[in-house]
Amino acid sequence: MKYINIIQIAAAVLLMVVILLQSRGASVGGVFGGEGAVYQTKRGLEKKLYIATIILSIIFFGAALANFFL
Repeated sequence: MKYINIIQIAAAVLLMVVILLQSRGASVGGVFGGEGAVYQTKRGLEKKLYIATIILSIIFFGAALANFFL
């Protein structure tokens, strides 16, 4: 039970950090007057942060459910 709380707190803190590290959609093209409605694929660090957000949210949700039922 104690370990589940630690996992949930760690996942929450890491999830907040990963979400705050993601860009807010202000691309360089938008700063210089370029069209911002062009779809771009995620690459490099942006893709890794996106995947980390998904994984950490699943871990957080699983720990919350385990904490509720145990």
